[in-house]
Amino acid sequence: MLTSLSSAVSGLDSFQEDMDVIGNDIANVNTTGFKAANVDFADAFSETLRAPGGASSTTSGSASVEIGTGVTITGINNNWNQGALNTTGVVSDLAISGNGFFMVRDTVTSAQYATRDGAFSVDANGYLVTDTGERVQGYSDAGLTTLGDIKIDTTGMPATSSPTATVQSYAINGQGQVTVNLSDGTSFVRGQILLQNFQDPDELTNEGNNLYSNTAAAGPLAALTAPGSSGLGNVQAGALESSNVDLSGEMANLITAQRAFEANSKIITTSDEVLQTLVNMKR
Repeated sequence: MLTSLSSAVSGLDSFQEDMDVIGNDIANVNTTGFKAANVDFADAFSETLRAPGGASSTTSGSASVEIGTGVTITGINNNWNQGALNTTGVVSDLAISGNGFFMVRDTVTSAQYATRDGAFSVDANGYLVTDTGERVQGYSDAGLTTLGDIKIDTTGMPATSSPTATVQSYAINGQGQVTVNLSDGTSFVRGQILLQNFQDPDELTNEGNNLYSNTAAAGPLAALTAPGSSGLGNVQAGALESSNVDLSGEMANLITAQRAFEANSKIITTSDEVLQTLVNMKR
């Protein structure tokens, strides 16, 4: 009888966590680049009442008799499938069409993070940054040889350009190359946004603000790589990747989890009634 109680309690705990995950997914249905999570369940350790008996030439074997002790959660894994790409028309908004992550750097700690959220902007110093100030990484020079912070300015402009020319506009192509258009009508490639990918993205740790750390443990590529190569997707400027949360599917999962939670609570109630009957038998 106590086994049914403990099994039901494990069910309550597990399905409560399942509802927590579903609730977080639904809450982030409009979060740029958000990846939905799924809960993986497994049966808990079973109590063996009778060990299996081996067969012999004169006797038949006997099966083991086991009673499970409930359910446990083996993992909470993200669904890394790409979300829909929505056009914004903002030149600094970037989306990855395919595999890969943008890499951004915290200017205070120098820690680097992966992200699928390409809602970038150009700060007062000309750097391409996230909403929270991390700088986008790639080739930071016009020669496309030096890794660092992507900056949009006149550094590296052609000798044929006017020394007094200023940045008029810029554009980012599918391979991440940043072309700066100057006020004198000339233009040049200022740098290139590079991407990273991981063999096991489930090893990434969510740090909030759509940033992921623990990149070394996730099995990164040997180096940051140009979009459109090594299995990486292309960069689409003027667009953002929406959340890949399937709202209708999540609502169905929520109903299932709710009913499972209620069923486990009913097991506790029934077990309590049986125990109460046993106690009252002495009267």
